[in-house]
Amino acid sequence: MFARFHHPYVLLTLTTLFWSGNMVVGRAIRGDVPPFSLAFWRWAIAAALTLPMALPHLRAQWPLLKRGWRPVLVLGLLGVGGYNTLAYIALQYTAATNALLLNSFIPVATIALSWAFLGKRLSPLGWLGVFISLAGVTTIVARGDAATLAGLTLNLGDLWMLLAVFVWALYTIGLQWRPTGVHPMLLLAAFSIVGLVALAPAYAWEVWQGRLIRPTPGALAGIAYIGTLPSFVGYIFYNRAVGEVGANKASLFIHLMPVFGTVLSAVFLDEIPYVYHLVGIGLIFAGIYLTTSRKAP
Repeated sequence: MFARFHHPYVLLTLTTLFWSGNMVVGRAIRGDVPPFSLAFWRWAIAAALTLPMALPHLRAQWPLLKRGWRPVLVLGLLGVGGYNTLAYIALQYTAATNALLLNSFIPVATIALSWAFLGKRLSPLGWLGVFISLAGVTTIVARGDAATLAGLTLNLGDLWMLLAVFVWALYTIGLQWRPTGVHPMLLLAAFSIVGLVALAPAYAWEVWQGRLIRPTPGALAGIAYIGTLPSFVGYIFYNRAVGEVGANKASLFIHLMPVFGTVLSAVFLDEIPYVYHLVGIGLIFAGIYLTTSRKAP
């Protein structure tokens, strides 16, 4: 199904494009769709799309899946039940600018955790690429003005976003322990089911509190989009790419999210890019090139 998109860097680029749309849509429909409801239904849609392609592999690969139930449980809780739910909660309280900047610390957190728990490290050139790319993100978020960056303050939403960053970094490095030999669709289905089981009590609590989905056309379209491309397709691409290039390089592509955010804003919101957008985008691509080049193992 996805054979034409086989190169891991192409997969990661498309994934960050889908996830950029997820952040934009999640922020746009926050008034109509509460965070736990959005997280639950996005994965219900993803599971419904995944199961028809996963079930044919279940009987033959059940022993492998059963043997690796511990990493499946942990990765499902982190990647499906954790990160995006925490991010949606964060977007209820903090500006998109703050969330975007904090989200861009995922590569640094991933590399730090990989070094602490796995003994993996980047070369000096790779670290240079990480910080150049982070400087590009900062340039875009600060609109080229240091005073804007200095004026950012942490609030409750920012703390939720920092927790989300830590959870995603754990998920990324934890993918190396996923059960080998299990078909990607079956693995994604298992992650989705684990996440849905974890989200169900929180979703029920949210409904009991009277926080219901307002079924406007925009809200329903937003849920459908988030459940298909960012959740279903995006996770397949990301999981496969991490397996090929490793957690450190894969996580760096998160820095492409403000790039795609700028492009999406220009296309759909008629927001004209400024010089600082171009400078930031240039720095991000330069940093990614340095870190993913063969000289930075």
